[in-house]
Amino acid sequence: MLSRIAESLFWIGRYVERADGTARILDVHLQLLLEDPWIDEDTACRSLLSVMGSEVDPVQALTRADVLALLAVDRGHPASIAYSLGAARENARRAREVVSTELWEVLNTTRARMPRKVAPEKVHEFFGWVRERSALAVGIVESATSRDEAYAFFTLGRSLERADMTARLLATRSLTEASGPSWTTILRSVGAYEAYLRTYRGVPSAKNAAEFLLLDRLFPRSILFAVTRAEQCLRDIEPRGMDRAGIGDQALRQLGQIRSELEYRPIADILDDLQRHMDAVQLATSATSEAVRQRYFPTNAAPSWVAEKS
Repeated sequence: MLSRIAESLFWIGRYVERADGTARILDVHLQLLLEDPWIDEDTACRSLLSVMGSEVDPVQALTRADVLALLAVDRGHPASIAYSLGAARENARRAREVVSTELWEVLNTTRARMPRKVAPEKVHEFFGWVRERSALAVGIVESATSRDEAYAFFTLGRSLERADMTARLLATRSLTEASGPSWTTILRSVGAYEAYLRTYRGVPSAKNAAEFLLLDRLFPRSILFAVTRAEQCLRDIEPRGMDRAGIGDQALRQLGQIRSELEYRPIADILDDLQRHMDAVQLATSATSEAVRQRYFPTNAAPSWVAEKS
């Protein structure tokens, strides 16, 4: 497969998942700000923007409207939903020879219908629309794409981004422990609440909910599931990634290290310093993405969450 095509498929997967994950995180936290009058809105908004990798004016007071404008509809901000959907569509255009007509139409239509402003009473509806469009794009790939290198690169991008997004969601919980979203709210935001109840059969506790989202091997939005799937994609792309002595592939090594760190550490230890462990997951996904770029498409600079300074 051409390096150009592989890179586009990888970033289509990442951007579609990024739009979905950002919508879920914003939906939870903006709704919380709306419902709880005791929360310091400025502090909560800054914490959320920090977790999402966005820098803001340290003097200006922030409101939920500012967060919505920056992370939802700002077409020029690399961490926004609008930017992600536009970038997914642009990458699909570059890889048009391997992207199916159905997927192209979904991404193109979604980008065309992306609003430039969202009314306060339509915020939840907007986030639901983003999740539905992302699910439609992924569903087309899952149901009508051969399990070849194209599928592996797309799924690798999605898996890395999903691990990163779940880590960011859990990090927002640790930053706002006293007034942040409940574990029930977090589980619902990733569609995990009913799956959690079938697994644990009880009201969510911090230990069980964190364990489910971090370590469950069967739930597709858990960090462990996403990391394991990314490892499998790398092995499908490069079956010889495992050398006779150890792991030669740098991306596989990064994923294996973070997977082992999560699998073999007691959940109580992770909860004691959740922020640090979630930072480690984000660093590992970033390092893996860079290793993949250098190995398979080294001529191009990696897209960034942070806008370049002029």
